[in-house]
Amino acid sequence: MENKANNYYGALQQATSSGFNAATTAMEVVKDIDLRGKTAIVTGGYSGIGVETVKALVAAGAEVFVPARSIGKAEENLAGIPDVSIWEMDLMDTASIKAFSDRFLALGKPLHLLINNAGVMWTPLRRDAQGNESQFSTNHLGHFQLTARLWPALRHANGARVVNVSSWGHHMASLDLDDPNFDHQPYDPSVAYARAKAANILFTVELDQRAQHHGVRAYTLHPGAISATDLAREMPAEVLVGLGVYDENGGIRHDPHNGYKSMEEGASTTVWCATSPKLNNIGGVYCEDTEVAPIDTTWKGFDPSNFAFTKGVTPEVLDPGNAKKLWTLSEQLTGVTFAI
Repeated sequence: MENKANNYYGALQQATSSGFNAATTAMEVVKDIDLRGKTAIVTGGYSGIGVETVKALVAAGAEVFVPARSIGKAEENLAGIPDVSIWEMDLMDTASIKAFSDRFLALGKPLHLLINNAGVMWTPLRRDAQGNESQFSTNHLGHFQLTARLWPALRHANGARVVNVSSWGHHMASLDLDDPNFDHQPYDPSVAYARAKAANILFTVELDQRAQHHGVRAYTLHPGAISATDLAREMPAEVLVGLGVYDENGGIRHDPHNGYKSMEEGASTTVWCATSPKLNNIGGVYCEDTEVAPIDTTWKGFDPSNFAFTKGVTPEVLDPGNAKKLWTLSEQLTGVTFAI
């Protein structure tokens, strides 16, 4: 497949005239999309925006596999949705990721869509069996391993997409690829979350650069601030107030054009990245509001005393040096070589 350039330094961060906006829902995105005969995997597809993502992909005709730590919870949340298979997997467990991947590869199916949606947010300091900090482990390293192990099925699809769900939260701290697991600095849950979400973007930029020659493109996105999910279940209430997720009456704020979205709206950018023909010849891009986002040239670091949801992606997470360093680091920390 012809090389269609890459998104190093944000070279492809340009709007596509998608026809959608911040208030678009996932079902509106797939209204004219045909995914019959396509296979998808959606991590975290049994909670929050993951459920809405699964619903939209199934509505368009896809067969969807949902890895889950809790089979019972997944069966309850996905009850009544056809063409969904729920298989056990834990993103913080290397053996579990391998077992899931081996089971899927044994089917001999091509994998057209890999939606790396699962995540944890602002958690207390925890570590996986290898000693990796849990937000970095779950949000990035687990998905790095899963993508690497499913690579044969992605390549076999003859046109696949990997979508890594990131967050505006990547604005909230600068990168530190020299101490990703807080071995040599005090642990801060918000900083750990920000760095893990930055890793999602860096992984996307480098994956797209390496994989496009095999017909596989990668995308990343900010879904919006969606407090109705259980993602923020361990965040202090005062933090949520500071982030503006509640309105003046104490209810959940719904203001999609300023970043505060419903779950149906929150899933729209994920589904657009996975299915839009507008993205056929580009990849490695960060998207928001159902469109390719601009580069946030105003970002000079996070100022908690002057909080506002700015639009766009920070330049440091589009830097090829950072992207390549993270790839090598991810291989070292997981013991999984991702050779493309």
